[in-house]
Amino acid sequence: MNSDIAPGKLAPVEPRWSQRRRVLIVLCLNAALIIALVVVGIMANSVSVLAAAGDTVADCLGLILGLIAIILRDRNPDHPRAHRPIAVAALINAILLLGVITTVVVEAIGRLQEGSPAIDGLPVVVVSLATLVMMLTGVFVLGLGSADEDLHMRSVLLDALADAAIAAAIVIAGIIILATNGLYWLDPVLALVVSAVIAVAAVRLLVKAIAALRGADVDFDDD
Repeated sequence: MNSDIAPGKLAPVEPRWSQRRRVLIVLCLNAALIIALVVVGIMANSVSVLAAAGDTVADCLGLILGLIAIILRDRNPDHPRAHRPIAVAALINAILLLGVITTVVVEAIGRLQEGSPAIDGLPVVVVSLATLVMMLTGVFVLGLGSADEDLHMRSVLLDALADAAIAAAIVIAGIIILATNGLYWLDPVLALVVSAVIAVAAVRLLVKAIAALRGADVDFDDD
């Protein structure tokens, strides 16, 4: 038995795939969704779906940066600053998310003030169900244990979980809109809720990334 393991705790399970491979798979899943979300968001006139599309674009950019950071780190993992690229990628990802949130909030508030336009609920439900399946697949690929690996892997997992929850909420709103042929205000309200969820995760990630860049020993399992 490994004497370094505290009593009552199980040894950490090694992931089946490397970080690089898992992040690449999640990147492909996200990239496959972007066009569908944008097209449906515009056709259905849904700001919540467009919010999800914007979040997915930001996620893809963050994942690309994360892949680069992982490659740089793995070239010399014993270097004192080997994990610095990971913190930089997480910082940029958080900033991108906050930028997307600002745009969505402005649009959602504008729709609520002017009166929410009609929304086609069926395509919203279909694309959101597809998004939910893809994000849950991403969570499975990453593994829940990835939250304890490093800051970037934690951010990728949190993004996937948040996106799955958001997709589920949009499915519910789409079903209500489809069933009632009304209540269109649910769409911008849901977009604001989505933005709030993303904002909380982005701010936490931003704080951790800045702390890591300043040399702090960041605890990735304290949320």
